[in-house]
Amino acid sequence: MVTLLIVIIALAFVFDYINGFHDAANSIATIVSTKVLTPFQAVLWAAFFNFSAFFISKYYFGGFGIADTISKSVSIAHGDPLALYVILAALLSAITWNLITWWFGIPSSSSHALIGGLIGAAVAHYHTFSVVNGSKVLPIISFIVFAPFIGMIIAFFITVLIVHICKRSNPYKAEKWFKRLQLVSSALFSIGHGGNDAQKVMGLIGAAMVASNYIDTVKDIPDWVPISCFLAIGLGTMSGGWKIVKTMGTRITKVTPLEGVSAETAGALTLFITEHFKIPVSTTHTITGSIIGVGATKRLSAVRWGVTVNLLWAWILTIPVSAAMAGLFFYIIRLFI
Repeated sequence: MVTLLIVIIALAFVFDYINGFHDAANSIATIVSTKVLTPFQAVLWAAFFNFSAFFISKYYFGGFGIADTISKSVSIAHGDPLALYVILAALLSAITWNLITWWFGIPSSSSHALIGGLIGAAVAHYHTFSVVNGSKVLPIISFIVFAPFIGMIIAFFITVLIVHICKRSNPYKAEKWFKRLQLVSSALFSIGHGGNDAQKVMGLIGAAMVASNYIDTVKDIPDWVPISCFLAIGLGTMSGGWKIVKTMGTRITKVTPLEGVSAETAGALTLFITEHFKIPVSTTHTITGSIIGVGATKRLSAVRWGVTVNLLWAWILTIPVSAAMAGLFFYIIRLFI
């Protein structure tokens, strides 16, 4: 049991690392595409603020509410000898889906892959959907739509407001200032990304520790777990994800420094709001919606809707596909135990 728990924790850190380089594009795509920073400088910048989010979550938000939500998304019986195998199958599924989408340059959601994996593995084990905690899972699923929509609306209005305020400014000076401001907006989004995504892995590790009777509740999780989770996602971000950077930074719509500030600020605000309400959301969905909102201020045709539709399909398929893979992984694991 102890060995299996160690394996799960190690795999969880691997998933967190992969999450970092898979989602690196979310916080650096616009800052790279507008040439404010080089790709190398951008990933160092994002990684630093990814880790800094630990202190924001712990001391400003007063704890790790998103981790608690993730750990309670499915009901795993205490003392169940197969509970850790359910979590193992969920992790293997989420890692597989992240690697597949990263390979094809598709900005999918790591959090929804994790939720889908937990649902699929738990249902495969208990043979009933009653193990799915609807009060926790339904808000997560609903924010597949709400997170990008909120990001899009906020980005649209921020862009319109900035354009109105700066309409008489010198274009050259204005662009210079917005390039500087992009450093701030990118940092804010990286804090939101770290605070949201690192906690998802914390929740999974917490659920594994509870299932193995190592701790009583996720609130008892030892300090080394959150620190390691935030560190892993920061290191993963430093590894980058250049295929997804290209999709996010150039293929959805052409982004200027002004628009980069709007998109990142809108994305950061959305992530801070959802963290306050302890709702795990996809940083990928959020920044994509924000970039679309920015593009829509020029004209709707400025958004490359063909690319956007392909992204929507990936978002829709993430939970069911990762759930199916997790169920398959669980049945394969059962063959060897």
